[in-house]
Amino acid sequence: MARDPLANVSTIATPQTLPMPGRADQVRNAAGGYVFAKDLWTRVEDFLILGTTGGTYYVGEDQLTAENAGVLFQAIAEDGPRVVALLTEISTARPPRAPKQGPALFALAAAYAKGDADTRQAAKAALAKVARTTDHLAKFFGYYKNLGGKPTARGTAPRVGRSLRTALGSWFLAGSPDDVAFRACKARQRRTPQGESLDLRDVLRIAHPVADDEQRKTLFGWIAGNVSDDEARDELPAVDRFLTAKAVTTPAEAVRVVTAARAPWEFLPDAMLREPSVWEALIDTVGLTALIRNLARMTRIGALEPLGDGTARAVARLTDREAITRARIHPMDAWLALRVYASGQAQPNPRAVRHTWKPVPAILDALEQTYELAFGTVEPSGKRLLVAVDSSGSMAWGDGVRVGGSPVGSPYEVGCAMAVMLSRVEKGNVHVIDVDTRVRGSKVTPRTNLREIARWQPSGGGTDLSLPFTWAARKGFHADGIVVFTDNETWAGRSHPAQALAAYRRTVNPDARVVVAAMTSTGHSIGDPGDDGVLNVAGLDASLPLIVNGFVRTR
Repeated sequence: MARDPLANVSTIATPQTLPMPGRADQVRNAAGGYVFAKDLWTRVEDFLILGTTGGTYYVGEDQLTAENAGVLFQAIAEDGPRVVALLTEISTARPPRAPKQGPALFALAAAYAKGDADTRQAAKAALAKVARTTDHLAKFFGYYKNLGGKPTARGTAPRVGRSLRTALGSWFLAGSPDDVAFRACKARQRRTPQGESLDLRDVLRIAHPVADDEQRKTLFGWIAGNVSDDEARDELPAVDRFLTAKAVTTPAEAVRVVTAARAPWEFLPDAMLREPSVWEALIDTVGLTALIRNLARMTRIGALEPLGDGTARAVARLTDREAITRARIHPMDAWLALRVYASGQAQPNPRAVRHTWKPVPAILDALEQTYELAFGTVEPSGKRLLVAVDSSGSMAWGDGVRVGGSPVGSPYEVGCAMAVMLSRVEKGNVHVIDVDTRVRGSKVTPRTNLREIARWQPSGGGTDLSLPFTWAARKGFHADGIVVFTDNETWAGRSHPAQALAAYRRTVNPDARVVVAAMTSTGHSIGDPGDDGVLNVAGLDASLPLIVNGFVRTR
């Protein structure tokens, strides 16, 4: 009997290398499988949180960046104020949802350069909230020059109209005059992404903000060079402390200024910030967040050494439960700090000097305890979760995820770390599996040592992301929620993940909810956008444990 090719067409089980019959919303991923195109706003959110640095296993950095920039411009054309609201929420959340500020600043610059009048108005109102430091302002300015500038004989110049002047001026008007003075003193000059120097004096001259009181008028005059140091320090305490700190010439003076005069460490001359004795004193005075951020620097210059007194004091602060709660350190922040410090290297951009250091074991131990203590009051959902980490070859992609110029691990390692966090939050009411073209046991437990993960290798091979659902159905595993950490490059299964999920719901739990956590901003997902019980999120979102918790609780 002749074979009937139509007999192979099925909506119940379709090979992943073919689109599901009747589903026009599927696209082909980089591995050759068919998945669902993410909606525009999910893609924008992925970009803002995940960024594009390093590209993916299949897609180079330049191509991935161009694709995401195109998506961003499309979203700005469709609803620019919504883009600004989204980037502001992600940037200003406490803790920040994204590990890097660059994508939000780029999106803000794009909104200003490409948006309509309402979008520019929203961007103007958001600039001081998103660009909170001189470094942020320089990044925004550099991005804006590229997107909204005009060619000149010497390169590119920004198009400066009344709206941009008002926006830049808002940076100098946000907060009290002394607050602005503090930000200005921390950094008067920074480089744009193109490597050009940007001085606050130049920004002030472009913006021409109108001072709202005499104190702010004095500040503007001081930045512009029209008011003397003596006049400014009489009016502004931050300027007084800054000038006092800048005048020091010896480490002993620097220690005295920081401890007795309570001058911020950022005000000290650069030469003093290379002195171990200065940082040994700063260990007890800087904020906990600043301490965590400067552990690599302190190790590099010798302020933190094995069995050293400074190391012991740093460990005491890093393991202080009350201090961690007051500083609102998030587990994700602590884990990223641990991975950055453990990497022993940082190079924020190709033009920057590459720094290296040898991590101190006691600091690594302390950061792991910081991570554990940071869970604080996170409430478990009380639901049963199945967590599947994609362990295929593409998830092993090089250094993969980078933060502040430091490699923090492959997408597989990051996925395993997030699985540990979920296991810890849910107090062990979680089962974790690895998935490539078959289901494998995972090493993840609630008590997994985070440094162990760096030594783990994914199983490699192909990708079949229908397996978490077919495995759970075959085992009769009743899960209230199924969380999948993946780059969504599935292709090897005999049925699509959405079909396997439908079968699981028919046979085991009709109310099962699914969270697909993307480890790359590729614009597609195994999650069916038409399924209200499926949520697509960014896998590096610091609020992911809370998102999973709330979504699984919902019925």
